Amino acid sequence: MSESDRIKALEDQVAALTKRLTVSEDEQAVRKLHHLYGYFIDKCLYNETVALFTEDCEVHFFGGIYKGHAGAARLYIERFQKNFTHGNNGPIDGFLLDHPQLQDIVDIQDDGVTALGRFRCMMQAGRHKDYGEPRQWWEGGLYENVYKKVDGVWRIHILNYCPQWHADFETGWANTRPNYVPFLDTIYPEDPTGPDELKEDVWLWPTHKVVPFHNIHPVTKEPIVPERWQGDIDREKAGK
Repeated sequence: MSESDRIKALEDQVAALTKRLTVSEDEQAVRKLHHLYGYFIDKCLYNETVALFTEDCEVHFFGGIYKGHAGAARLYIERFQKNFTHGNNGPIDGFLLDHPQLQDIVDIQDDGVTALGRFRCMMQAGRHKDYGEPRQWWEGGLYENVYKKVDGVWRIHILNYCPQWHADFETGWANTRPNYVPFLDTIYPEDPTGPDELKEDVWLWPTHKVVPFHNIHPVTKEPIVPERWQGDIDREKAGK
């Protein structure tokens, strides 16, 4: 191998390693961003939460889509902050909402400025008996999100939270009542804290479907497409 060929091979190797390192660092940055989102929500830091999003963001929440920073602020500040913490940007005594972010799958796209991420959360929430009407419940949900790197900083671009199931602490998920938390059904401005538009094909336990995976099967390289049992399809049609 000539000297020039050897130098070219080394340059190619350095470029490949640099790309791998950048992807690895970007994956970690996206994980850190999303886990920080979880901490902010748990501690009712709603102003800080909104600042995590891109200006043209979307927040998909309980059957509605909130668009842009104005929409995100309407959800997190006008709706959550006022309802949960009396307008206080921070936790209040007697109110619990902890939802650790788990099982993260993050994929950096070829453009280097887009990432797709899937996270699971397991929520324990409630209000203490000495601070209003006592209540305690469980919630499980999935995130299938899009992230964008803006001016070198990763931000949440589309936050798609898909609640899966709820349960009262005392009776458990086998006894979850229908419409435990109603999906949003009125848009802004008719609902001053409502979404900009509504979503279709939303469900809650005991309906059990799969939130579509952003990634393909790592071995077969095929899309991950689950079957839906015909008995469940027939039951769903009969209920409409």
